[in-house]
Amino acid sequence: MEPIKTSNPRIAVLATGGTIAGQAGDASRTAGYKAGVVGVDKLLEAVPALSQVAQIHAEQIASIDSKDMSIALWIALSQRINALLAQDDVDGIVVTHGTDTLEETAYLLHLTVKSDKPVVLTAAMRPSTALSADGPLNLLNAVTVAAQKSAWKQGVLVAFNNQIHSARDVTKTSTYAVDAFRSPEVGALGWVQDGRVEFQRAAVRPHTTRTPFDAQGALPAVEIVTSYAGASRAAIDAFVAAGVKGIVIAGTGNGSVHATLQQALADARKQGVAVVRSSRVGSGHVMRNGAASDDALGSVSAGTLNPYKARVLLMLALAANITNPAAIQQTFDTY
Repeated sequence: MEPIKTSNPRIAVLATGGTIAGQAGDASRTAGYKAGVVGVDKLLEAVPALSQVAQIHAEQIASIDSKDMSIALWIALSQRINALLAQDDVDGIVVTHGTDTLEETAYLLHLTVKSDKPVVLTAAMRPSTALSADGPLNLLNAVTVAAQKSAWKQGVLVAFNNQIHSARDVTKTSTYAVDAFRSPEVGALGWVQDGRVEFQRAAVRPHTTRTPFDAQGALPAVEIVTSYAGASRAAIDAFVAAGVKGIVIAGTGNGSVHATLQQALADARKQGVAVVRSSRVGSGHVMRNGAASDDALGSVSAGTLNPYKARVLLMLALAANITNPAAIQQTFDTY
Protein backbone atom coordinates (compact mmCIF):
# COMPACT_ATOMS: atom_id res chain seq x y z
CA MET A 1 0.00 0.00 0.00
CA GLU A 2 1.35 3.44 -0.89
CA PRO A 3 1.62 5.86 2.04
CA ILE A 4 -1.37 8.18 2.23
CA LYS A 5 -0.13 11.76 2.56
CA THR A 6 -2.83 13.26 4.74
CA SER A 7 -3.38 14.27 8.35
CA ASN A 8 -6.65 12.33 8.39
CA PRO A 9 -6.70 8.89 10.03
CA ARG A 10 -5.95 6.08 7.59
CA ILE A 11 -8.30 3.14 8.01
CA ALA A 12 -8.18 -0.19 6.16
CA VAL A 13 -11.61 -1.73 5.56
CA LEU A 14 -11.43 -5.52 5.17
CA ALA A 15 -14.60 -7.11 3.81
CA THR A 16 -15.51 -10.75 4.42
CA GLY A 17 -19.11 -10.82 3.16
CA GLY A 18 -22.16 -11.32 5.38
CA THR A 19 -25.59 -9.71 5.43
CA ILE A 20 -24.03 -6.25 5.26
CA ALA A 21 -23.01 -7.32 1.73
CA GLY A 22 -26.26 -9.20 1.11
CA GLN A 23 -28.66 -8.75 -1.78
CA ALA A 24 -32.30 -9.65 -2.34
CA GLY A 25 -34.58 -9.20 -5.34
CA ASP A 26 -37.25 -7.47 -3.25
CA ALA A 27 -36.45 -4.46 -1.06
CA SER A 28 -39.13 -5.52 1.41
CA ARG A 29 -37.31 -8.78 2.21
CA THR A 30 -34.95 -9.08 5.17
CA ALA A 31 -34.72 -12.89 4.99
CA GLY A 32 -34.13 -15.30 2.14
CA TYR A 33 -31.44 -13.06 0.58
CA LYS A 34 -27.97 -14.07 -0.63
CA ALA A 35 -25.20 -12.97 1.72
CA GLY A 36 -21.77 -11.71 0.74
CA VAL A 37 -22.43 -10.79 -2.89
CA VAL A 38 -21.86 -7.02 -2.75
CA GLY A 39 -18.20 -6.04 -3.06
CA VAL A 40 -16.39 -3.75 -0.64
CA ASP A 41 -16.22 -0.91 -3.20
CA LYS A 42 -20.02 -0.87 -3.43
CA LEU A 43 -20.31 -0.90 0.35
CA LEU A 44 -18.08 2.14 0.55
CA GLU A 45 -19.92 3.95 -2.25
CA ALA A 46 -23.13 3.67 -0.22
CA VAL A 47 -21.53 5.76 2.56
CA PRO A 48 -20.04 8.91 0.97
CA ALA A 49 -19.63 10.47 4.43
CA LEU A 50 -16.73 8.09 5.05
CA SER A 51 -14.41 10.45 3.17
CA GLN A 52 -15.02 13.07 5.86
CA VAL A 53 -13.95 10.66 8.60
CA ALA A 54 -10.86 8.94 7.24
CA GLN A 55 -8.77 7.99 4.24
CA ILE A 56 -9.91 4.48 3.30
CA HIS A 57 -7.96 1.55 1.92
CA ALA A 58 -10.27 -1.35 1.00
CA GLU A 59 -9.61 -5.06 0.59
CA GLN A 60 -11.95 -7.95 -0.18
CA ILE A 61 -10.71 -10.77 2.07
CA ALA A 62 -13.66 -13.10 1.45
CA SER A 63 -17.26 -13.08 0.19
CA ILE A 64 -19.06 -15.58 2.39
CA ASP A 65 -22.10 -16.04 4.56
CA SER A 66 -20.51 -15.98 8.01
CA LYS A 67 -22.26 -19.22 8.96
CA ASP A 68 -19.57 -20.74 6.72
CA MET A 69 -16.63 -19.07 8.50
CA SER A 70 -13.59 -21.34 8.64
CA ILE A 71 -10.50 -21.59 10.80
CA ALA A 72 -8.36 -21.10 7.69
CA LEU A 73 -10.09 -17.76 7.05
CA TRP A 74 -9.65 -16.78 10.70
CA ILE A 75 -5.93 -17.35 10.36
CA ALA A 76 -5.69 -15.44 7.08
CA LEU A 77 -7.68 -12.53 8.51
CA SER A 78 -5.58 -12.32 11.68
CA GLN A 79 -2.36 -12.42 9.70
CA ARG A 80 -3.52 -9.75 7.25
CA ILE A 81 -4.64 -7.46 10.08
CA ASN A 82 -1.30 -7.83 11.83
CA ALA A 83 0.56 -7.11 8.61
CA LEU A 84 -1.48 -3.96 7.93
CA LEU A 85 -1.25 -2.64 11.48
CA ALA A 86 2.53 -3.00 11.38
CA GLN A 87 2.58 -0.33 8.67
CA ASP A 88 2.98 3.32 9.63
CA ASP A 89 0.42 4.33 7.01
CA VAL A 90 -2.44 2.38 8.66
CA ASP A 91 -4.05 3.82 11.80
CA GLY A 92 -6.79 1.25 12.30
CA ILE A 93 -8.83 -1.58 10.82
CA VAL A 94 -12.54 -2.12 10.18
CA VAL A 95 -13.76 -5.62 9.33
CA THR A 96 -17.20 -6.08 7.76
CA HIS A 97 -18.58 -9.48 8.73
CA GLY A 98 -21.72 -11.54 8.93
CA THR A 99 -23.57 -11.54 12.24
CA ASP A 100 -23.79 -15.32 12.67
CA THR A 101 -20.19 -15.92 13.77
CA LEU A 102 -19.05 -12.35 14.35
CA GLU A 103 -18.56 -12.85 18.09
CA GLU A 104 -16.26 -15.82 17.49
CA THR A 105 -14.13 -14.02 14.90
CA ALA A 106 -13.95 -10.92 17.07
CA TYR A 107 -12.75 -12.87 20.11
CA LEU A 108 -10.12 -14.77 18.11
CA LEU A 109 -8.78 -11.46 16.80
CA HIS A 110 -8.98 -9.97 20.31
CA LEU A 111 -6.49 -12.65 21.39
CA THR A 112 -4.23 -12.78 18.31
CA VAL A 113 -3.90 -9.22 16.97
CA LYS A 114 -0.55 -7.78 18.07
CA SER A 115 -1.10 -4.04 17.95
CA ASP A 116 -2.55 -1.28 20.11
CA LYS A 117 -4.23 0.25 17.06
CA PRO A 118 -8.03 -0.09 16.82
CA VAL A 119 -9.66 -3.10 15.18
CA VAL A 120 -13.44 -2.72 14.85
CA LEU A 121 -15.87 -5.31 13.48
CA THR A 122 -19.28 -4.39 12.18
CA ALA A 123 -22.14 -6.07 10.37
CA ALA A 124 -25.83 -5.72 9.53
CA MET A 125 -29.10 -7.47 10.21
CA ARG A 126 -30.68 -6.31 6.97
CA PRO A 127 -29.19 -6.85 3.48
CA SER A 128 -27.90 -3.87 1.56
CA THR A 129 -30.97 -3.91 -0.71
CA ALA A 130 -33.51 -3.79 2.12
CA LEU A 131 -35.66 -0.87 3.16
CA SER A 132 -33.91 0.90 6.06
CA ALA A 133 -30.74 -1.18 5.64
CA ASP A 134 -28.64 -0.84 8.78
CA GLY A 135 -25.28 -1.66 7.20
CA PRO A 136 -24.29 1.80 5.92
CA LEU A 137 -24.69 3.52 9.30
CA ASN A 138 -22.97 0.64 11.11
CA LEU A 139 -20.05 0.93 8.68
CA LEU A 140 -19.81 4.69 9.13
CA ASN A 141 -19.86 4.29 12.90
CA ALA A 142 -17.24 1.54 12.82
CA VAL A 143 -14.84 3.71 10.80
CA THR A 144 -15.57 6.62 13.13
CA VAL A 145 -14.60 4.47 16.14
CA ALA A 146 -11.47 3.10 14.43
CA ALA A 147 -10.36 6.66 13.63
CA GLN A 148 -10.45 7.74 17.29
CA LYS A 149 -7.37 7.81 19.51
CA SER A 150 -9.64 6.80 22.39
CA ALA A 151 -10.11 3.42 20.69
CA TRP A 152 -6.40 2.58 20.90
CA LYS A 153 -5.44 -0.13 23.43
CA GLN A 154 -9.10 -1.19 23.78
CA GLY A 155 -8.60 -4.56 22.09
CA VAL A 156 -10.91 -5.68 19.31
CA LEU A 157 -14.25 -3.87 19.30
CA VAL A 158 -17.67 -4.40 17.76
CA ALA A 159 -19.58 -1.30 16.61
CA PHE A 160 -23.24 -2.11 16.06
CA ASN A 161 -26.48 -0.14 16.36
CA ASN A 162 -24.66 2.88 17.88
CA GLN A 163 -23.06 0.80 20.64
CA ILE A 164 -19.42 -0.20 21.11
CA HIS A 165 -18.78 -3.63 22.61
CA SER A 166 -15.69 -5.54 23.66
CA ALA A 167 -15.06 -8.65 21.58
CA ARG A 168 -14.83 -10.73 24.76
CA ASP A 169 -18.23 -9.73 26.08
CA VAL A 170 -20.47 -9.36 23.04
CA THR A 171 -22.90 -11.96 21.73
CA LYS A 172 -25.75 -12.09 19.23
CA THR A 173 -29.08 -12.11 21.07
CA SER A 174 -31.73 -11.75 18.35
CA THR A 175 -32.48 -13.48 15.07
CA TYR A 176 -34.00 -10.38 13.45
CA ALA A 177 -33.70 -7.14 15.45
CA VAL A 178 -31.26 -4.40 14.44
CA ASP A 179 -30.06 -4.25 18.07
CA ALA A 180 -29.05 -7.89 17.82
CA PHE A 181 -25.78 -7.62 19.77
CA ARG A 182 -25.47 -7.25 23.53
CA SER A 183 -22.87 -7.73 26.24
CA PRO A 184 -25.18 -9.47 28.73
CA GLU A 185 -23.07 -9.46 31.89
CA VAL A 186 -21.26 -6.15 31.76
CA GLY A 187 -22.86 -4.00 29.07
CA ALA A 188 -21.37 -2.01 26.23
CA LEU A 189 -18.03 -0.18 26.48
CA GLY A 190 -19.54 2.98 25.07
CA TRP A 191 -21.41 4.48 22.16
CA VAL A 192 -21.00 6.22 18.81
CA GLN A 193 -23.47 8.65 17.25
CA ASP A 194 -23.26 11.45 14.69
CA GLY A 195 -19.47 11.37 14.71
CA ARG A 196 -19.10 11.39 18.47
CA VAL A 197 -17.45 8.47 20.26
CA GLU A 198 -17.57 7.99 24.02
CA PHE A 199 -16.07 5.15 26.02
CA GLN A 200 -17.62 4.72 29.46
CA ARG A 201 -15.44 1.80 30.58
CA ALA A 202 -12.51 -0.27 29.36
CA ALA A 203 -11.89 -3.99 28.99
CA VAL A 204 -9.89 -5.18 32.01
CA ARG A 205 -8.70 -8.63 30.90
CA PRO A 206 -5.47 -8.91 28.87
CA HIS A 207 -5.84 -8.87 25.10
CA THR A 208 -3.95 -8.28 21.83
CA THR A 209 -0.34 -7.39 22.71
CA ARG A 210 -0.69 -8.86 26.22
CA THR A 211 -1.52 -12.43 25.21
CA PRO A 212 0.81 -15.30 24.21
CA PHE A 213 -1.48 -16.38 21.38
CA ASP A 214 -1.10 -16.08 17.63
CA ALA A 215 -2.72 -17.47 14.52
CA GLN A 216 0.31 -18.60 12.57
CA GLY A 217 -0.81 -22.12 11.71
CA ALA A 218 -3.57 -24.69 11.94
CA LEU A 219 -5.42 -24.79 15.25
CA PRO A 220 -6.12 -28.03 17.16
CA ALA A 221 -9.56 -29.56 16.65
CA VAL A 222 -12.00 -28.61 19.42
CA GLU A 223 -15.71 -29.45 19.29
CA ILE A 224 -18.82 -28.45 21.25
CA VAL A 225 -21.33 -30.85 22.81
CA THR A 226 -24.59 -29.77 24.47
CA SER A 227 -26.02 -31.30 27.64
CA TYR A 228 -29.80 -31.81 27.71
CA ALA A 229 -32.44 -34.19 29.03
CA GLY A 230 -31.77 -37.75 27.91
CA ALA A 231 -28.40 -36.87 26.36
CA SER A 232 -26.42 -39.60 24.59
CA ARG A 233 -22.66 -40.04 24.74
CA ALA A 234 -22.53 -40.82 21.00
CA ALA A 235 -21.25 -37.37 19.97
CA ILE A 236 -18.43 -37.36 22.53
CA ASP A 237 -17.33 -40.87 21.61
CA ALA A 238 -17.38 -39.97 17.92
CA PHE A 239 -15.32 -36.83 18.47
CA VAL A 240 -12.74 -38.70 20.53
CA ALA A 241 -12.52 -41.41 17.86
CA ALA A 242 -11.99 -38.67 15.27
CA GLY A 243 -8.98 -37.39 17.21
CA VAL A 244 -10.21 -34.09 18.64
CA LYS A 245 -7.90 -32.40 21.14
CA GLY A 246 -10.58 -30.67 23.15
CA ILE A 247 -14.31 -30.69 23.93
CA VAL A 248 -16.38 -27.79 25.24
CA ILE A 249 -19.59 -28.75 27.01
CA ALA A 250 -22.52 -26.37 26.69
CA GLY A 251 -23.92 -27.42 30.05
CA THR A 252 -27.25 -26.73 31.68
CA GLY A 253 -27.47 -24.00 34.32
CA ASN A 254 -24.11 -23.46 36.00
CA GLY A 255 -22.36 -25.68 33.44
CA SER A 256 -23.87 -28.86 34.86
CA VAL A 257 -23.45 -32.01 32.77
CA HIS A 258 -25.76 -35.00 32.31
CA ALA A 259 -24.45 -38.10 34.11
CA THR A 260 -24.16 -40.00 30.84
CA LEU A 261 -22.03 -37.25 29.37
CA GLN A 262 -19.92 -37.04 32.52
CA GLN A 263 -18.86 -40.65 32.09
CA ALA A 264 -18.10 -40.07 28.42
CA LEU A 265 -16.01 -37.01 29.31
CA ALA A 266 -14.13 -38.98 31.97
CA ASP A 267 -13.25 -41.52 29.29
CA ALA A 268 -12.23 -38.71 26.94
CA ARG A 269 -9.92 -37.24 29.56
CA LYS A 270 -8.18 -40.63 29.84
CA GLN A 271 -7.43 -40.26 26.13
CA GLY A 272 -5.84 -36.86 26.77
CA VAL A 273 -8.75 -34.75 25.50
CA ALA A 274 -9.08 -31.36 27.21
CA VAL A 275 -12.55 -30.67 28.65
CA VAL A 276 -14.07 -27.23 29.34
CA ARG A 277 -17.48 -26.63 30.93
CA SER A 278 -19.47 -23.67 29.69
CA SER A 279 -23.23 -23.04 29.79
CA ARG A 280 -26.00 -23.00 27.22
CA VAL A 281 -27.69 -20.22 29.28
CA GLY A 282 -27.44 -16.79 27.69
CA SER A 283 -25.75 -15.01 30.58
CA GLY A 284 -24.02 -15.61 33.89
CA HIS A 285 -20.81 -17.43 34.70
CA VAL A 286 -19.81 -21.04 35.31
CA MET A 287 -18.26 -21.58 38.73
CA ARG A 288 -15.48 -24.11 39.16
CA ASN A 289 -16.95 -27.09 41.03
CA GLY A 290 -13.72 -28.20 42.67
CA ALA A 291 -13.70 -31.67 44.18
CA ALA A 292 -17.37 -32.20 43.28
CA SER A 293 -16.63 -32.42 39.58
CA ASP A 294 -13.77 -30.48 37.98
CA ASP A 295 -10.95 -31.81 40.15
CA ALA A 296 -12.06 -35.41 39.75
CA LEU A 297 -12.70 -35.08 36.03
CA GLY A 298 -9.80 -32.81 35.20
CA SER A 299 -12.15 -30.33 33.56
CA VAL A 300 -11.99 -26.56 33.33
CA SER A 301 -14.57 -23.85 33.99
CA ALA A 302 -15.15 -21.41 31.13
CA GLY A 303 -16.14 -18.61 33.51
CA THR A 304 -18.19 -16.02 31.62
CA LEU A 305 -17.26 -17.27 28.14
CA ASN A 306 -20.08 -18.84 26.15
CA PRO A 307 -19.38 -22.24 24.52
CA TYR A 308 -18.38 -20.71 21.18
CA LYS A 309 -15.83 -18.32 22.64
CA ALA A 310 -14.64 -21.01 25.05
CA ARG A 311 -13.86 -23.12 21.99
CA VAL A 312 -11.80 -20.29 20.51
CA LEU A 313 -9.75 -19.85 23.68
CA LEU A 314 -9.24 -23.60 24.13
CA MET A 315 -7.97 -23.95 20.55
CA LEU A 316 -5.50 -21.12 21.06
CA ALA A 317 -4.38 -22.47 24.44
CA LEU A 318 -3.73 -25.94 23.05
CA ALA A 319 -1.90 -24.44 20.08
CA ALA A 320 0.33 -22.63 22.58
CA ASN A 321 1.09 -26.00 24.27
CA ILE A 322 -1.03 -25.15 27.31
CA THR A 323 -2.37 -28.64 27.98
CA ASN A 324 -2.35 -29.22 31.74
CA PRO A 325 -5.87 -28.71 33.22
CA ALA A 326 -4.55 -26.33 35.88
CA ALA A 327 -2.73 -24.27 33.25
CA ILE A 328 -5.81 -24.24 31.01
CA GLN A 329 -7.91 -23.09 33.97
CA GLN A 330 -5.46 -20.27 34.64
CA THR A 331 -5.73 -19.29 30.98
CA PHE A 332 -9.54 -19.12 31.19
CA ASP A 333 -9.30 -17.14 34.44
CA THR A 334 -6.94 -14.66 32.75
CA TYR A 335 -8.30 -14.07 29.26
